[in-house]
Amino acid sequence: MKNWNEIRTNDSWSLFKVMSEFVNGYEKLSSIGPCISIFGSARTKSNHPTYVLTTEIAKAVSKLGYGVITGGGPGIMEAANKGANEVGGISVGLNINLPMEQESNKYIDKDKLIDFQYFFVRKVMFVKYAQGFIVMPGGVGTLDELFESFTLLQTSKINKFPIILVGRDYWKGLIDWIKEKLLGQNNISPEDLKLFEVVDTVEEVIECLNRFYKIDNFKPNF
Repeated sequence: MKNWNEIRTNDSWSLFKVMSEFVNGYEKLSSIGPCISIFGSARTKSNHPTYVLTTEIAKAVSKLGYGVITGGGPGIMEAANKGANEVGGISVGLNINLPMEQESNKYIDKDKLIDFQYFFVRKVMFVKYAQGFIVMPGGVGTLDELFESFTLLQTSKINKFPIILVGRDYWKGLIDWIKEKLLGQNNISPEDLKLFEVVDTVEEVIECLNRFYKIDNFKPNF
């Protein structure tokens, strides 16, 4: 059994691994220009309507001149990278090394694929280099990324950017709960509900982005 001195030593050395991931991410992403991070379930199949919708959204976003950032894996991530790739847009994948060995999808630009060991470093990259979040239907990981960005905006820890939830029917229960429980019990302010929008279509997504960025206001976060 290891003693506490050995454990403390290992923890200290792990800082260098964390630092290396930050440095690698900053160096690769600092010159890609304004991007939109797109999130959603890794389990969504390519014949699912949400996969098809995500591809079309990514195409439209790319045609506006934004790069597309995803988690680099299958499902919605693949759909978003595919959309960007098909119209010649910037297609970034921030892949995470998992026990089940998530494979990166084939639609990521070869020089813009980054593998991460640490979730928290990866999440910094999602936010730091994004001018908006588009959140498709997803699971726990998607909710984690959504609420982290929600918290950072609410506490003014990052520059304001649009959070766009796609799928009114999918998100309705969560939004109702936020209004009834969080707002109803004064755990958030009414203004916090303005930090995100809920839409259904490609056109609505583009309208949200254009309305927010009438004048270029692209700044790195953190």
